[in-house]
Amino acid sequence: MMRIGVLHARIRLEEKLLFAELEKRGLGIERIHVENLRMPLEPGGRPSEWDFDVLLERCISHSRASTMLRVLESWGVPCVNPSRLAEVCGDKVATNLALLEHGLPVPRARVAFTPEAALEAIEEIGYPAVLKPAVGSWGRLLARVNDRDSAEAILEHKATLGTYHHSIFYVQEYIEKPGRDLRAFVAGDRCICAIARTSEHWITNTARGAETSNFVVTPEFERVSVAAANAVGGGILAVDLLETQDGELLINEVNYTMEFKNSIAPTGVDIPAAIVDYLIAVGRGEQTVASGLTGAAHG
Repeated sequence: MMRIGVLHARIRLEEKLLFAELEKRGLGIERIHVENLRMPLEPGGRPSEWDFDVLLERCISHSRASTMLRVLESWGVPCVNPSRLAEVCGDKVATNLALLEHGLPVPRARVAFTPEAALEAIEEIGYPAVLKPAVGSWGRLLARVNDRDSAEAILEHKATLGTYHHSIFYVQEYIEKPGRDLRAFVAGDRCICAIARTSEHWITNTARGAETSNFVVTPEFERVSVAAANAVGGGILAVDLLETQDGELLINEVNYTMEFKNSIAPTGVDIPAAIVDYLIAVGRGEQTVASGLTGAAHG
């Protein structure tokens, strides 16, 4: 029987749905709570208790996930998603660079390292602009900067009150959205479904109260979303896209530990089943994954 491990911290509805799908198929799974882990960094190969056919990463903490995945891959454990994806997708600058290297459309952006340089970067982009933490999710700590006064105030607050993460200033052009953004769910080389996230607020994350509805996946939408997923390494990913006023699709972010509980009902797609299908294919060697430090491979 295939042996599958699931790394998790807090068990959310997504993890419950994945556990249920794995158990329904009679697969041998082991739930691994990250709070209890002690991972030896010693020669001698993989400890016997980590002898998994495949391991699914479902952690909330980016730094913990990235570290654990690097160790597991050094032991030869196939991981979904692998550390390469965590490192690229968990850092907005790295994501932006990967997308640009593959010639994909993204909003204009700047990165700066002092408040003074960040102010110049904002004015190069033009008002309004968006300030984001380079590492972060759920639409937290985003700021739309409408003028120089607000830019100076926000930059001073970030420099004075923020952690070292906030000493890297990621500035992105503000895209006037049609009241929504789009999220594509990609499994390998398929876009399995997509949603529109609609809100009166300019931040359209579901964690901030946006409403979800089904978005019909067109061939062009699938091409762009799968290309974005492949640009960062490929796997089980959620690609967030913005629509410009003239209908162009811009890739905003790529998420490597995606949340999906609000997307099953509106799309009618069994997303946990699709994730488990992909996981089984990796465990059987039918689907390759990107290795930690040597780039991407796509099945």
